[in-house]
Amino acid sequence: MNRTPLLSLLCVCFLAPALSAAGRKPNILLIVADDMGYSDAGCYGGDIATPNLDSLAKDGLRFTQFYNTARCWPSRAAILTGYYAQEVRRDTVPGIQSGSQGKRPQWARLLPEMLKPLGYRSYHSGKWHVDGLPMQNGFDHSYSLNDHDRHFAPRQHTEDDLPLPPVTADSGYYTSTAIADHAIKCLREHSQKYSAEPFFEFLAFTAPHFPLQAPLEDIARYKEKYLRGWDAMREERWQRMHSMGIGGSTLSPIEREVGPPYPFPAALKKLGPNEVNRPLPWTDLNAAQRELQCEKMAIHAAMVDRMDREIGRVLAEIQTMGATENTLVFFLSDNGASAEMMVRGDGHDPTAECGTGATFLSLGPGWSSMANTPFRRHKTWVHEGGISTPLIVRWPDGISARNELRSTPGHVIDLLPTIVDVAGGKPFETWKGQPVPPAPGKSLVPLFAKDGTIARESIWWLHEGNRALRAGDWKIVAAGKESPWELYDLSSDRSETKNLAAENPAKVRELAALWTQQTAQYNAEAVTPAASE
Repeated sequence: MNRTPLLSLLCVCFLAPALSAAGRKPNILLIVADDMGYSDAGCYGGDIATPNLDSLAKDGLRFTQFYNTARCWPSRAAILTGYYAQEVRRDTVPGIQSGSQGKRPQWARLLPEMLKPLGYRSYHSGKWHVDGLPMQNGFDHSYSLNDHDRHFAPRQHTEDDLPLPPVTADSGYYTSTAIADHAIKCLREHSQKYSAEPFFEFLAFTAPHFPLQAPLEDIARYKEKYLRGWDAMREERWQRMHSMGIGGSTLSPIEREVGPPYPFPAALKKLGPNEVNRPLPWTDLNAAQRELQCEKMAIHAAMVDRMDREIGRVLAEIQTMGATENTLVFFLSDNGASAEMMVRGDGHDPTAECGTGATFLSLGPGWSSMANTPFRRHKTWVHEGGISTPLIVRWPDGISARNELRSTPGHVIDLLPTIVDVAGGKPFETWKGQPVPPAPGKSLVPLFAKDGTIARESIWWLHEGNRALRAGDWKIVAAGKESPWELYDLSSDRSETKNLAAENPAKVRELAALWTQQTAQYNAEAVTPAASE
C-alpha cells in the first residue's frame, strides 16, 4: 500500500488543528475499558446502569463502526503509538521477538512524547501492558496496575515506576476505585500547579476483565437481573440497539459450538460441574448451572457499573477544575467481551461467595455472546464480536454535535493522530535523524462534523492466526491460519451471517492480495531498526 498520499493528508490535518472555540488546546481524557462488550453500556443498548457513559454520549458522539485489535496489549500499543501492533513488534511478527513480550523499535514513540513539546502534562492511571515504563515514555505521573489476576489485593503495582507494597485483602482496595483515585490525585495537582497547561489523562481500567470480582453491594444490585438467561436477554439487547440505529440490521445466531479460544480442561474441572464452556441454549442448563451463570453475569454487570461510577468521579473532578467544556473525552474498550475460561491468581474456591477474592470466575462464551450483541465471536477473534468497540467522544467546546451517531469505520490507530491533531501538532516523522514509517491512522476530526468524511483504503487485522481486512463495506475474515477466507458485505450484513465467498471469488482474491501486501509491509517495518538500535 502506497502511504505517500496518506502522509500528505495527515500533514494537512495537523497544520489545521481543531482547537476549541476559545482557541485553547483541549485537555484529553482517554478512557479504556478491559474486555467490555460492544453492547454492555446503556447507550449502546445494554442493560447495565452506565449513567455517566450515557451522559457523555448524550452530550457528544457515538461511533457505531469503531474497531480495536481483538486483544489487550496490541490495542494498547496501537492506541499509544498510532501503528498496527505488528509494526511496533507488539503482536507476532515471524523471526523476531514480538507479541506480548515484544520491544518496540526506537522510532515507535508513545503519545505523551508527542504531546510534551506541545505543552501537555501527561498522566497514566491503571493498566499499562506496553513495553517499557510509563515515566520513561513521557508520562509525568503513573499508577501502573501490573497484577491482572486480583481486583481486591494486587501484588504488583507501581507509582511513578516505583514498586508499591502488596495490598492486603482487608484493606478495602478495589482496582477501579484505586485507578480513579490516582487520576483524581493527578488532576488536583495539575489544577494547583499547572492550571495554565493542558493535560492528557490515560485512564485505563482493568474492569470488567476476569477474574469476575466486585464489591458485594455492587453485585447485589444485579442479583436477580439475569434470570432469563443469555438467549432471551441477547434478543432484548438487540431490539434496543436496533431502535437506536446501532449494530446493523441483523442479529447473528449464537455459535453454540464455539467455546473459549484456549482450552484449559484442568481449570474447568476446578470450576466444578455448574460451569459450562459452550454457549448452550439456556433451556439446556440445569437449575444449578443457571444459578452460577446468573451470578457470573451479575458480577460482570457490577464491574461495569462500578467502572461507570468511578468515571463519574473523574468527570466530576474535571468539572470542579472548570475544565469540562474544553476537555476532549474518549471512551472505548480494548477488545470484545471474552469467552476465555481459566483459573489463575489465588485459585478458585468453589465454596466461596462468587465475586470475592477467593473466586476466579470468567464470563465465558454464553454471556460473552450477549455482551457482543449482535455480532459473532469474542476477544481474540477478528470477526465483528472480537474487534467491535463502543467509542464515545465528547468535547463541548470543540464538537457542536449532541447525541449523534457516526457510522464511518475507524480503528484504534486513529486515536493518536486525532489527539495530536487537536493538540496542534503531528506525529514524529523522524527519530534521531532517521525517517520513521508513516503512521497508518487517520485523524477523526473531520467526523466531528455531521457531514465529515475520511478516506482510507482499508483496515487490517491479524492476531493469533485470525485475520481480516475491511475495504469499504467489504470484509474478508478467517478464524485461524488454515481457515479459508469468508466474505461479507457489511452494508447489509454487519453480523456476518451470509458468507459470499463462493459467489464472489474475485472480490476475495482482490482483498486477500491487499491483506497479504499489507502484512508483508508491516512485518518489514517491524524488522527495520532505527539507527540507535
